[in-house]
Amino acid sequence: MTATHMQPQPRPSGQGSRHRSRGGRVGRAVRETMGLVLLPLPLLVAVAPMAFAGGGTRRWFGRGESQRADAQAAKDAAAAAFYELDTAHRDLRISVETITAVDDSQRARQAAAEYESFGQRIDQVSQGYITAVDSHDLDRDDIDGAALARARADLTRAREELERVRGELDWFAQSLAPLLENAETQLARVAPAVEQARQALLAASNGLDAVRAQGLRADDLAARLAALGPELTRLNQGAAQHGVPDTIRRAEDVQRQAGAIRSEAERLPATAAEIDKRLVSLRTRAEAITTRAQQVAPVLSELRRRYSAACWQDLQKVPEQAVDSVEQARTALQEAGQARAEQRWADATSRLATVRALLNTTDEAVSAAGDRLRRLDAVAADRQQEVERTRFALRDAQRLAMAGRSTPDPRHAGPLDEAVARLDRAVAGLEGRHPDWWHFLTETEAVRETAARVVQEIRDQRGGATTGR
Repeated sequence: MTATHMQPQPRPSGQGSRHRSRGGRVGRAVRETMGLVLLPLPLLVAVAPMAFAGGGTRRWFGRGESQRADAQAAKDAAAAAFYELDTAHRDLRISVETITAVDDSQRARQAAAEYESFGQRIDQVSQGYITAVDSHDLDRDDIDGAALARARADLTRAREELERVRGELDWFAQSLAPLLENAETQLARVAPAVEQARQALLAASNGLDAVRAQGLRADDLAARLAALGPELTRLNQGAAQHGVPDTIRRAEDVQRQAGAIRSEAERLPATAAEIDKRLVSLRTRAEAITTRAQQVAPVLSELRRRYSAACWQDLQKVPEQAVDSVEQARTALQEAGQARAEQRWADATSRLATVRALLNTTDEAVSAAGDRLRRLDAVAADRQQEVERTRFALRDAQRLAMAGRSTPDPRHAGPLDEAVARLDRAVAGLEGRHPDWWHFLTETEAVRETAARVVQEIRDQRGGATTGR
């Protein structure tokens, strides 16, 4: 069997009838050779002598056979180049399909387009190779030296074209290495990501079962878990249908949501116990504030009797407001208890937060009345202590403002000077038969706040300057 009959069949591709025609021509030679091999033995015996007798006897020596061998070698080399190009093209197609399955970037789309253009060039050089093979029958007994020389030249030229395109194809494949590496990395993430999502869903389901075993329904968590069912279906359909990036994102999202459901389920028994504890605690506190609110009226009576109206007018509505706030708190407590009984945990927590805010506000208002009376009694008995306390704060701020300076910074001196004048006016306002002690206290407190603010500004500025150096 000659080397001509050993030609590989051309690769199938998406180029249609052109490839089938090219493959048919090369395959025809193979089928003809195989037909000889399959002839019955007697017929082969009859045919064999014909190769050695008669007018068609081949000369197996001399210059003509040397030319035939050179042409055959050129044909074999071209066939090898054709096969290697076809194999490289197949491998590149797999690489490009891998990239486009994962990457939707401009570079990936450009790579796909360049691959298609390579397909057209490969078709052209492959057609040239097939034409060269079909044009020269090296097995003819009567082929002359000129025909053999033409065959060798045509086949050598076809091989060179095949090898040139193969070199360009190899260069293009190397340029795709970063894209291919990234695509393969992404593909390698798909299976672990999907499996982790499945395991997270299973863990969330088991967590809900454990909670239900303790008598807690967790209906909201069950509804959230059920909503992830369609996502699991899409994950099971695979990246081939939904794409690699979307599949990975979906798997990560499912894993995150299922993990949150599982965590909340694990915390649910502790949440229920905490809600029960807060219900008892806030009920007790509401009762205590109710008792304390009843003592506001006598305190207000004492304030009215001993101090001017300016000292207590803002507290007049505290008793009524306390009763109203406590009543609202009790209503919210009942709603929280009902939500707890129905295992509406979020509603129960929200109602308890409302109760706490109402009781805090009421507590502060009730405490303010008693605190007001104590402070007024103290300053009426000894105003000088309040004055000295305030002057000390001012002097401390003034010393700091002058530290390391011959004159104070106007940004500090101005507020401090105004604070001194404000204190003097507050002290002068106490003259008279019914002094406004509450105004005096609020003024001295404001003066101290001014001094403290100036001190902080000075320290901040000097601290910044030190850091800058």
